[in-house]
Amino acid sequence: MGGIILLGVREREDKSFEAVDLPDPEELISEFWDGVNDPKKVSANVLSLDDVYHLDLDGKDIVVINVPRAERIYRPVYIDGSTANTFRRSGEGDYRCSPEEYRAMVVESSDEPEDTARLIDYLTDNPAGGRIRDFAKLLDEKDSYVKALVNDMLEHRILETVGTDRNRKYRLKRRAQEN
Repeated sequence: MGGIILLGVREREDKSFEAVDLPDPEELISEFWDGVNDPKKVSANVLSLDDVYHLDLDGKDIVVINVPRAERIYRPVYIDGSTANTFRRSGEGDYRCSPEEYRAMVVESSDEPEDTARLIDYLTDNPAGGRIRDFAKLLDEKDSYVKALVNDMLEHRILETVGTDRNRKYRLKRRAQEN
């Protein structure tokens, strides 16, 4: 989800904000970068230099930290070297994740969809090829990502078809030197 962290800002009772002057915003930013780049402190730094800066607000210095949503391969992000320190955003608050929520984030963090891995395993384990209805059973026909993947594999000549429409089979294409 990401969010914005403001340092040097106080929330009033009416939920509006007012700046309170920070004595040395550049030193604070330097300390922040030291911490966020320390893998013992934060499991993954998802920030770029443009995400952290100081700003003059009503003649007072504040620090703005734009925290982007972590890409899937970096999730879950946790602090202090412990996966027990994984938090999730819900509404206006951050809440510690349960072990089950943490495990779900780890499963979701794969850089390829689960069905893609299953498709590759199926094709690799069935070198003679498989009929499209076998793919449908294995992958659930409605999965458009897998359909797009199969089409891309056909287009890039990684996968080939054998047979007619009714009896069409798909298989991994042999390397050029093997043909």
